[in-house]
Amino acid sequence: MTTFTQVTVVGTGALGAQIAFQIANHGIPVCAWDVDDQAVAAAQARLQSILTQYLADVGDDHRKAAEEAVARITFTTDLTSSVRDADLVIEAVPEKLELKQKIYNHLGEAAPDNTVFATNSSTLLPSQLADATGRPERFLALHFANHIWQQNTAEIMGSPRTDPAVYDNVVTFASEIGMIPIPVRKEQPGYVLNSLLVPFLNAAAALVLRGVAEPETIDTTWRTGTGAPMGPFEIFDIVGLRTAYAISSTSHDAGAQLLAEYLKTNFLDKGKFGAESGEGFYTYP
Repeated sequence: MTTFTQVTVVGTGALGAQIAFQIANHGIPVCAWDVDDQAVAAAQARLQSILTQYLADVGDDHRKAAEEAVARITFTTDLTSSVRDADLVIEAVPEKLELKQKIYNHLGEAAPDNTVFATNSSTLLPSQLADATGRPERFLALHFANHIWQQNTAEIMGSPRTDPAVYDNVVTFASEIGMIPIPVRKEQPGYVLNSLLVPFLNAAAALVLRGVAEPETIDTTWRTGTGAPMGPFEIFDIVGLRTAYAISSTSHDAGAQLLAEYLKTNFLDKGKFGAESGEGFYTYP
């Protein structure tokens, strides 16, 4: 028996769908919500791509269990019914404060009183959302990295009002679904991983924006010089260029605004979103 036995994932984008699969792949039923039928259809197709990638990584011997995991995920566009039986809700909607607050206002009224809420937000602090939930003591951040079954960190960050027992339960749950829990003891924009990663990616982007070197050259330099498996622009593609744009476009930093415009003009406006769409800085099968 796991700490939480019925989980709802709110938002089924590139990472939300991975979160749903990871949890279901550890025997837990998942209800996945998105805004309309088109978004749900896209999520179902995304889930099949995740299944293909997962099996390519772990081997076809795991096919039966992985297919059973996919079958354990149900989809809905009804936000109220999606959380009716949930004891844990993981929110993974776009990084817009007002949107998340609106979602949490609804969730707070619809979910049972004992339900724990967790945001997967990369950029917002739990304190910015806690009041909207109506249950700040049962709310915290649970942040996953992309390619979740391999880059299996789960960063847990509460607000000053988070109940320590709730925090500990979420840490335990992270282990139960195959993650390495990363306890973050104080609210920190970017948690641990992104506090290290974002300056690295920004340094790489600055080299391109100033015309110093091409993305491929920068990636080759980093891989060769450090032995790292990926360069920064390969990481950009894995993270997703829409995510990179969302983060940079909301920053007041002039360099971040230049990066946002570069990504929009050269990639997003052309339907190139990174690995999820098959093309970004690189082309993917």
